[in-house]
Amino acid sequence: MDTKNIPEDKMQIVRYLAEFAVRPMFRTPLFVKPEEWGIDNYEDVYFQSSDGVPLEGWWMKAENSNKLIIANHPMPMSRAGFCGHFGEPWSNVDDIKIDFVKIWAHLVKAGYNVLAYDLRNHGTSGSANGGICGIGRYEWRDCVGAKQFVDSHPILSKMDVALYSQCTGANAQFEALSKHPELFENITCMLAPLAVSMEALMGSFAKLQGVEEYLDVMDFEQLKFGGYQNKDMNPQFFADAVKMPLLMTQVLDDIWTDNPSDGQKTFDLISSSEKEMLWIEGTTRRFDGYNYFGENPKQMLDFFEKHL
Repeated sequence: MDTKNIPEDKMQIVRYLAEFAVRPMFRTPLFVKPEEWGIDNYEDVYFQSSDGVPLEGWWMKAENSNKLIIANHPMPMSRAGFCGHFGEPWSNVDDIKIDFVKIWAHLVKAGYNVLAYDLRNHGTSGSANGGICGIGRYEWRDCVGAKQFVDSHPILSKMDVALYSQCTGANAQFEALSKHPELFENITCMLAPLAVSMEALMGSFAKLQGVEEYLDVMDFEQLKFGGYQNKDMNPQFFADAVKMPLLMTQVLDDIWTDNPSDGQKTFDLISSSEKEMLWIEGTTRRFDGYNYFGENPKQMLDFFEKHL
């Protein structure tokens, strides 16, 4: 592709956005630990994705409970959340603090075991695919590995299981359901915050940065990095594989994804006979949506109480 007629300042933006789309440019550390929210009974766990990538997580234990929620996270976060409040490089994405452990604590205190794990190339899990994130297109293998770990575990395998699958993790889980429906037949329900189409996300980013006319160049740059084109990173390809009861959330006025159109389209394609969309209002910041259940746990807890 000939890019010589594109102004250099515009091309720098295009390259930056292309790299952001397909490569976590930093890792988010485990900056919040379970004990900080009163989860004293937990252990570190280690297992492999279905293609052999080493994955790490926490099994946070609820006393005398046979219920388990498998939880993952968005790119570029970790099972602990996101530390934009630390400053650069994280604040280059957003300066917000996202605390997933606060959410896990709500669930543990309500009587649910939580297995929260880091996707490949994130947190403390292993590197793979040249460090490229597929926004689900590689990470579905991690969802498969987490479920295989549960099914082979002497204690976890006896539990009733639900999913808390977020953004990249939701996209990944949708694809895992599509590729291996038999593995997930016993899943009781799924909570899916902020599943995302990368055409919507990167199209909005390009518009905000004034380079929306160069989306084809951005796709080409992503291929050069070794990643996918934006049109190929879309949960809508696999949404019809979701058949269990579902609660999905989106930020209604999210300026990063042009919601409500993209989130609504994904939701409409879900096959579940029992599904609900929770629109988070009062903010235009997508990252506020990840903190929602930490601050407002009732609907989450009601959903899991009904179905798990």
